[in-house]
Amino acid sequence: MANITASDVNKLRQLTGVGMMDCKKALVECDGDFDKAIELLRQKGQKMAAKRADRDANEGCVLAKTNGNIGAVIMISCETDFVATNEGFVAFTKSILDNALNAGLKTKDEVLAMTIDGRAVADLITDQIGKIGEKIELAHYEVVEAPAVYSYVHPGNRMASVVGMNNAGFDEVGHNIAMQVVAMRPVALDEESVPQEVKDSELRVAIEKTKEELVNKAVDAALHKVGINPAHVDSEDHINSNMAKGWITEEQANQAREIKEKVAAEKMASLDEKMINNIANGRMKKFYQENTLMNQEYIMESKVSVKDFVAKTNKELKVVNFKRLELGA
Repeated sequence: MANITASDVNKLRQLTGVGMMDCKKALVECDGDFDKAIELLRQKGQKMAAKRADRDANEGCVLAKTNGNIGAVIMISCETDFVATNEGFVAFTKSILDNALNAGLKTKDEVLAMTIDGRAVADLITDQIGKIGEKIELAHYEVVEAPAVYSYVHPGNRMASVVGMNNAGFDEVGHNIAMQVVAMRPVALDEESVPQEVKDSELRVAIEKTKEELVNKAVDAALHKVGINPAHVDSEDHINSNMAKGWITEEQANQAREIKEKVAAEKMASLDEKMINNIANGRMKKFYQENTLMNQEYIMESKVSVKDFVAKTNKELKVVNFKRLELGA
């Protein structure tokens, strides 16, 4: 059996990044053969990855960077904040982003297949799993191409963005718009860019919310008319609790139940569809104002939309695209 020294263990640790005890065990098992020990540790990482495949990886590192007219934002996820904030993990994420940008890669699959020092990123991630003992994955990689691209990473590496503009020379504006994207979480560039399924879903919610509010308003008015506080009977739990406290009688509770059922049914049957649609469309307008980048209020200047601010800066200047990533979003 080979004589395994502390120097040998440390050398293997420097080569693999794996803990000292695991390195020593691998060298002992491989009788001092470094190549076999490295392969053994990689196999350990593969086994660890398989075991942790069904785990949740809700922490991680989110970074963004630009290179010429390309900007990219990446998220590599892990299980704990302890790992996410580790300098080595952040450096690992940065290395993948740097190499991907330098290679001009545009998709997550291309990044996973990319090689760094002769090894595919997918394999390097597996190595990290064996080294750290947590589920780690390349969760997202998004790219923006434009004549001018700007990036912003929020302190803590939990959210970041890249923004594309049609003209260069407006670095401060581009940086601030990238900050806007991170801070205000727009879902799309403008109303036309909102996916149709999102529009349909939001409209359905707006219509149902409008109907619910109109029905509740009618029910509350009917309860007030007979001297019952709507807040005391807004649920069965409250009704029973408030009867026990003596705030309403059993007779009032039964009366409230009857009013709620009868008035709600009558109001629902008589709702004005045109009025409902008008109110729902107003809610949709507010949704676009709050959730599309160009219609949002600019964070650096109150009562001015991003669209108006950009136009005021230069009438030819336009924001053409953005990508945003956030842990847990």
